[in-house]
Amino acid sequence: MLLRPHPSRNAFLHALGAGAGALALATAAPLAAQDGAATGAGSVEEPEGESPTDLPPPPEAVIVAQSELDPPPAAEFNAAGERQIAFASDILSYDSDADIVTAEGNVVLRSGERSVRADSVSWSRRTGIILASGNVRFVDDNGNQLFSDQVELTDEFEAGALENLLLALRQGGRLAARRGLRETDGTIALEEAAYSACAVVTPEGCDKDPSWRITADRVIYDPQDSRVRFQGAYLELFGARILPLPGLAIRTDGGAVSGFLVPDLRFSESNGVEVSGSYYIRFADNKDLTVSAYAFTEAPPMVSAQWRHLTDKGAYQITGYATNSRRFTDATRTDTFESEPRGYLFANGKFQFTPEWSLTSSVRLASDRTFLRRYDISRDDRLRSMVDLERIDRNSYFSLAGWATQTLRLNQDQGQVPIALPAMDYRLRLDEPVLGGKVELQANTLAILRDEGQDTQRAFARAKWDLRRILGLGQVVTLTGLLRGDVYHSSDNFLTQTVSYRGDSGWQARGVALGALDIEWPFVGELLGGTQVFTPRVQLVVTPPIRNLAIPNEDARAIDLEDSNLFALNRFPGYDRIEDGARITYGFDWELRRPGWEVKTTLGQSYRLDADRDIFPDGTGLSEKVSDVVGRTELRFRDFVKLTHRFRLDKDNLAVRRNEFDATVGTSATYVEVGYLRLDRNITSVEDLQDREELRAAARLSFANYWSVFGSGVFNLTNRDEDLSLSSDGFQPIRTRLGLAYQDDCLELGLTWRRDYVSAGDAERGDTFQLYFSLKNLGFR
Repeated sequence: MLLRPHPSRNAFLHALGAGAGALALATAAPLAAQDGAATGAGSVEEPEGESPTDLPPPPEAVIVAQSELDPPPAAEFNAAGERQIAFASDILSYDSDADIVTAEGNVVLRSGERSVRADSVSWSRRTGIILASGNVRFVDDNGNQLFSDQVELTDEFEAGALENLLLALRQGGRLAARRGLRETDGTIALEEAAYSACAVVTPEGCDKDPSWRITADRVIYDPQDSRVRFQGAYLELFGARILPLPGLAIRTDGGAVSGFLVPDLRFSESNGVEVSGSYYIRFADNKDLTVSAYAFTEAPPMVSAQWRHLTDKGAYQITGYATNSRRFTDATRTDTFESEPRGYLFANGKFQFTPEWSLTSSVRLASDRTFLRRYDISRDDRLRSMVDLERIDRNSYFSLAGWATQTLRLNQDQGQVPIALPAMDYRLRLDEPVLGGKVELQANTLAILRDEGQDTQRAFARAKWDLRRILGLGQVVTLTGLLRGDVYHSSDNFLTQTVSYRGDSGWQARGVALGALDIEWPFVGELLGGTQVFTPRVQLVVTPPIRNLAIPNEDARAIDLEDSNLFALNRFPGYDRIEDGARITYGFDWELRRPGWEVKTTLGQSYRLDADRDIFPDGTGLSEKVSDVVGRTELRFRDFVKLTHRFRLDKDNLAVRRNEFDATVGTSATYVEVGYLRLDRNITSVEDLQDREELRAAARLSFANYWSVFGSGVFNLTNRDEDLSLSSDGFQPIRTRLGLAYQDDCLELGLTWRRDYVSAGDAERGDTFQLYFSLKNLGFR
């Protein structure tokens, strides 16, 4: 069969409507250069007595007739340096008086990567001009396709004058124009032109108008630098002209080009109406700069810049904001600075020096605690900066890192926030087994520094041995042994408010020994048309008494029994606290899989063989000999339903101490998400373990193919009985959002409303409205 331009080309030209002509963009996807020739042209019919192979060669080009259904790719030049053009057609004729060769019916010309398809092609041997007419498709060396009613080609196989044309760029954009001219260097100049990256038919094949297009008086396409330049350009959105685009230029190879980005429009309670605009500067393929300016009706202007650079070893970026405005220094909004410099710096990067060595870093600094929230840059309540030098190979890991945190909480003392420097960790896994088991060695050091608080330094060395075997009846048995020695030094311990975190000042040392036996026994069977796996599990862990409370606790504070740490050798996070004594942990995993469905359940509990541990605060589920019961259930139905429920039940009365529920129902276009968390631990003496109750919800509904409405909310359900520091009555909205959006293959736009219910200094509670849109394949975000 013969490949032709898309049958809806004329309707598509009509949809584009460029200039005064009825122009539009082609609906067919662009083809690669090697697809330019027909996949089967008709066989050549030669008039009697006139064989094209008997014709004398032209002075500058050699046309080679092909009798096959499709001409194979011809060598671009022959040994004499003359361009060769292979062709095939249904009918071939020769006018000896005019010295014109005419091919008709399914005509295909090829030379190198270039090709032409047309209903009719005539070649004047006197002038060297080749004229292709009727459903013409010309494919250039770059794979771009040019559709036209008529194309004039030189004997060098270059397109010349064009009428009523369409240029389908290989990267997806389309240009249509009333007329154009292709220069000998490959540059195409178009008049009364239009450009868009939008499809003009739906996936079902129905016609649709492009969401946006660029109309211009003149367009220059230069294939040498893969760039299209517009003169007198305007942006049209849903057929309405909305924005002039002076000096607009785009790249056809998918790369970015310097120029203005689409402005943003927003209204907020803190700053009033906000208009922001950005200019993008592309210095090279591996580095660029974006400079932005922000104007507000209720605040002084602000500027920002982002620099990005990709090197041969890695990449990094630096982003900064700067302004001069009023701010409040406390939550009561009474201590005010009328005007002072304010800003934010964010930089990060990663460099891979060798396959083993890498460096990762991040810096986040704000001038004050409310800048990010007021200007809606981030809602983080702390900013972490870090640097980490790593070496990773098959059997070892090394890390030398440093961490610093800036608190953005209005009532927290920055002097109490620690700096971790240095933090070193080295691990080595021995190749050769020891007594049949794997051995891993570890060395770790950490220094915690505070301006106005306790300082702690730590170092330890550890050896861990693991032996795993599968017995004859399918039992999976794991034996573990661990030895560790610690050295600590601390000062100013009295400045830590929670007594159990302080430890003894000065130098302290401790030794740790641990042995564990873990047995799992999976049973497999059929159930409800699927396969179920039931795996009971028992674990015994024995550790001699440890001097826990003599050691400062910096990294093991947020302890809580849950399914993820039920069978952990140490149920404290971090290294500063180690669960000692002897305990038995028991439970089971159950899993059912059937076509489209998957259900998983975990349930377990532990029993301590010795006296109660005073290192566990009441309410954590671990403070008594018998622990609380913890579990997790997951349910999945294809990609439509995902449910996860995690819980902890009081061992005495089965009261729910932890209840966590996450659910997603729907597709990527229409869905409902709900998240709920309630911690009812009745803990008031430990700062890291307050009770909380929170509800999160989000939903999106798609309609009319490309439109959707969406909303989300975060609600604090904690009351005064659960947290004395709160004034909530049990229902306090934190933040809600509602929006309307449109998204198709080339356009995204929307209007969102957000309401914040909590003020933080000069970041006032209230409403924020934002209008945004993004044009794909145009370099606009």
